[in-house]
Amino acid sequence: MIGDRPDDSDDVGGNGSGSADGPAREPRPMIERLGLAGVAAVLAALFGAVGLAAWSGGEPFLAVMGGIGCLMTAWVGGMTLFRG
Repeated sequence: MIGDRPDDSDDVGGNGSGSADGPAREPRPMIERLGLAGVAAVLAALFGAVGLAAWSGGEPFLAVMGGIGCLMTAWVGGMTLFRG
């Protein structure tokens, strides 16, 4: 029924076991982590450039949104690199 909570057999996005203490995941290889962090660094630089351009153009809301996007992307890139 719509709005019902899925049971363990409908484990959406999980490992299929239906339990929270399933098998531990293996970290990504270092080359993959470096590649993903590099992509995140490029995107963070683009968000930062948008923020700086918006600030210099007199659009403070867009500048703040670009800055937030830059920080969030850099954070996720760092988590990918260091946590795996």
